[in-house]
Amino acid sequence: MPTARIVDGTTVDTTTAAGQHGGTDGLSTRRLNVMRVGYAFMGVGLAIVKWPLFVQGVHSLPLMEGVVACVLTAMSLLAFLGLRYPVKMLPILLFEVAWKLIWFAAVALPLVLSDNLDAAAGELLFSCLFVIVIIAVIPWGYSWRRYVSARGDAWR
Repeated sequence: MPTARIVDGTTVDTTTAAGQHGGTDGLSTRRLNVMRVGYAFMGVGLAIVKWPLFVQGVHSLPLMEGVVACVLTAMSLLAFLGLRYPVKMLPILLFEVAWKLIWFAAVALPLVLSDNLDAAAGELLFSCLFVIVIIAVIPWGYSWRRYVSARGDAWR
């Protein structure tokens, strides 16, 4: 029996959305494909930059650089999983935006304002600016409804 609900002013057939395809929660195929562009951008970019560290030997890096390389490699693998499950992997995109915005506010902005941005921090700032692509592909209305205004899961 078909069911429908209203999402962003349009009626959506929830039978196919929640059925055998894993649930799209009312997001259009076009919207899902836009999200996939973001996952591919993030996954390929991190694969190009971080995966070679494993070939060269991540164990030889300083401790925190090795940790960062491992975390970002895991992020790239999860981003590739987002190509198949764009809605379910949305927290990966949100995490990417969150840590970069926090870094901008807590580290980069004070360095820029105090005119103490060195070459290494400048390079990192430049590479972090690509988060604009991820910000552009996230369905922010859906994210707000799903993670902020929706009721949370029961504690008991």
